[in-house]
Amino acid sequence: MRSVCLFLLVIAGSAEPVLAEQRCDTAAYPLSSPTERFADNGDGTVTDRQAQLTWMRCSAGQDWSEGTCAGPAAAYDWAAAQGVAAEMNASGRHFYNDWRVPTLRELAMITERQCENPRINLGVFPNTPAVVYWTESSRPGEDFVDFAYALSFGPEGALHLSKQEQHQVRLVRTSD
Repeated sequence: MRSVCLFLLVIAGSAEPVLAEQRCDTAAYPLSSPTERFADNGDGTVTDRQAQLTWMRCSAGQDWSEGTCAGPAAAYDWAAAQGVAAEMNASGRHFYNDWRVPTLRELAMITERQCENPRINLGVFPNTPAVVYWTESSRPGEDFVDFAYALSFGPEGALHLSKQEQHQVRLVRTSD
């Protein structure tokens, strides 16, 4: 019993999300983001042929290495997440200068309804944790200026959160 409690304390106190095995129910739902919809650009990005968007395959903070996303995904408040895109554009990495944080609708387009933990196609977006990702979308109105929409690749779905919270980010750009 003591070792179980210690294990739970270590997990609860960890800053890293605990990765569990993804489960997909192919009988319950049709594929919502099949691998064939995405063109691998060979540089750590994929192009969604249906939406005409190019996505970073890795979450910000991870590195594309040997065909996968290595390292932990970093967490940012909402303003810092916007800064990640600005930094990527200024650096010239990945050949473009129009990377941005996706809208709620765009991010929802890459969720995989067949799967949970995380709700994303891990063949296209490897090592994506089942956590919350920022969007650029804010709720209109002065009462909500300090809040923005986010999307969980865990069980929560779309969320309206304080911009001060720390969450992950994945960058996107409109394809040429």
